[in-house]
Amino acid sequence: MTLALSGTLVLVGAGKMGGAMLEGWLRGGAEASRIVALDPAPPAEVKALIERHGVRLNPDVSTIRDAEVVVVAVKPQLMEEVLPGVTGLKSARPLVLSVAAGKTIASFERHFGSDAAVIRTIPNTPAAVGRGITAMAANANVTPAQMALARALLEAVGEVVTVENEAMIDAVTAVSGSGPAYVFYLTECLAAAGEKVGLSRDLAMQLARATVAGAGELMRQSGTEAATLRQNVTSPKGTTYEALQVLMAPDGLQPLFDKAIAAATRRSRELAS
Repeated sequence: MTLALSGTLVLVGAGKMGGAMLEGWLRGGAEASRIVALDPAPPAEVKALIERHGVRLNPDVSTIRDAEVVVVAVKPQLMEEVLPGVTGLKSARPLVLSVAAGKTIASFERHFGSDAAVIRTIPNTPAAVGRGITAMAANANVTPAQMALARALLEAVGEVVTVENEAMIDAVTAVSGSGPAYVFYLTECLAAAGEKVGLSRDLAMQLARATVAGAGELMRQSGTEAATLRQNVTSPKGTTYEALQVLMAPDGLQPLFDKAIAAATRRSRELAS
């Protein structure tokens, strides 16, 4: 479905996440002439994408009078430095769509006004290959049409879910926002364990990477519950069964994940406060 814009889409921050989103929008049929990218030093590949499609890069913000949506994709630590330079766009009453971790809806309302339509999201890094998942929470000023637009923009890089309570964003951050790192570490652990039973380092890592990637793709394509897929490959008293007796023991993987997710959720709340 073509991504239809009636005004200007302003992308603030064209780094890895912003660049991935921009590529998805253009691939989805968005008119390049309706997109503006604001970034003093976009990565070379993103700059090439911008130039190839004729996206406007760093025009004077005062010349943008029809901003329909402002997508904020800068690093959280740069937010207070960057936002004052784009708050002039609020006169057009755009949707403010944040993909920056740790910044609350209230922090954007302080810059764009208490009447601003703001959606806070937390995407994850697989968005870079169109396999991300993004959760979004909106304030009361966001219209149904703006929610639909936000969903269309975010679906350019993967799945989208909605949470009614902004406080749930911290738990989402802990599960899916930080989650890719857990999977990468699981891959490291699987490979390291393979080495300890005699595999070469390179072979162990090749097996671990392909297994984790393939299992994830099987889960995605089949739509089958993870527990069912696990049961399907577990023969009674077989090798998988023996390994799962360790991983699923009372002191196994689940309590570790419980502690890890609780710690990440707690830290997300601290950073947003």
